Amino acid sequence: MTTSAPGDGSVAAPKKPRVGLLWRILIAIVLGIVCGLFFPDWLVRVFVTFNGLFGNFLSFVIPLIIVGLITPAIAELGRGAGKWLAVTAGIAYASTLFAGFLGYGASMLVLPGLLAGHTVADVTNPEDALLKPYFEVTMDPVFGVMTALVLAFVVGVALTFIKGDLLQRGFVEFREIVNLVIAAVLIPLLPLYIFGIFLNMTATGEVFTVIATFLGVVVFVFALTLVVLLVQFSVAGAFQRKNPLVMLKTMLPAYVTALGTSSSAATIPVTLRQTIKMGISEPVASFVIPLCATIHLAGSTVKITCFSLAIMLLYGMPIPPGLIVGFIFMLGITMVAAPGVPGGAIMTAAGLLSSMLGFNEAQVGLMIATYIAIDSFGTATNVTGDGAIAAVVDKLVARSGGAPQLADSVIGEER
Repeated sequence: MTTSAPGDGSVAAPKKPRVGLLWRILIAIVLGIVCGLFFPDWLVRVFVTFNGLFGNFLSFVIPLIIVGLITPAIAELGRGAGKWLAVTAGIAYASTLFAGFLGYGASMLVLPGLLAGHTVADVTNPEDALLKPYFEVTMDPVFGVMTALVLAFVVGVALTFIKGDLLQRGFVEFREIVNLVIAAVLIPLLPLYIFGIFLNMTATGEVFTVIATFLGVVVFVFALTLVVLLVQFSVAGAFQRKNPLVMLKTMLPAYVTALGTSSSAATIPVTLRQTIKMGISEPVASFVIPLCATIHLAGSTVKITCFSLAIMLLYGMPIPPGLIVGFIFMLGITMVAAPGVPGGAIMTAAGLLSSMLGFNEAQVGLMIATYIAIDSFGTATNVTGDGAIAAVVDKLVARSGGAPQLADSVIGEER
């Protein structure tokens, strides 16, 4: 249907519908599989060469993403609400850790049986199994992922105690640069990168085993996100002395909205409205919801944990409990950088997958593809759980006889 602009009599052309990232990724996977059946090796190697360049650039930019997003977020959030910022952040982090450990425990119980009979032993060493690029360009990161995390937290926390307006503005501008790189380079090229991954796997006869295996894992992870929500609202219901299922039902519009937007930030208005409808005081809801859109990623954490373990089982990699526990703790911290960036959670976690779990390029690419396959469900779990956290904080605030004041820098800027 066309519309006329007022006063000029002209008829505006209808806007062309945009294909979302999820559909672009799915199309890339299908095309990669189909084209891999008949593309000659020389043509496959062209895309493999691109993948090598893109993968190296991704390794270079990940530490910059961590510093550019986490540092100004901590600096801005630390200026408002004092004690309740710490309380809310602590609850959000505990919820994220719970989701990660739930994913770990459930995966170790279910995935060995679910993946029984499946293997990718033929590509345990992808450097030998997959086709090689024509050339490579080394792009060494400025610093490592762990260094980036430490730097971001040291500088971000320090900025909450000093009047470093000039330095903070610099990090805010640096965040804009990072977001521009993600929006203009990483996300648009991501489908082509995934296409190359599946094209190479198909050409070497690996992809059909992987897809058949991960269908079951996707269903398993979706079920776990529902368990996470039930536990979160059971705790919230106990604090509020309300029926948790009724509370969860009230938050369903936020869940459905997030399914469509795949963005915690874009869903903030609906999440805030439904949280207030749930009976949470407006000052608390206005403080907690924008904050948790930045720091609470329980749904994303359970997905990344489960998919990581599935890949480690398929590739026959060792799974030391101490390593996975440390990975979950670090993942919960790293996820602070993810909201506001489409597909940002898995992009931000890529550094940890490589540095802590020892994932290679093919395994990271497979993680990206499987994660984005149900990205919307993770985002929906994140934002719906924000309502549960607001309910807990609201009760704690009521018991203390106070209410947090919302800092303009928190709600005034949509990441």
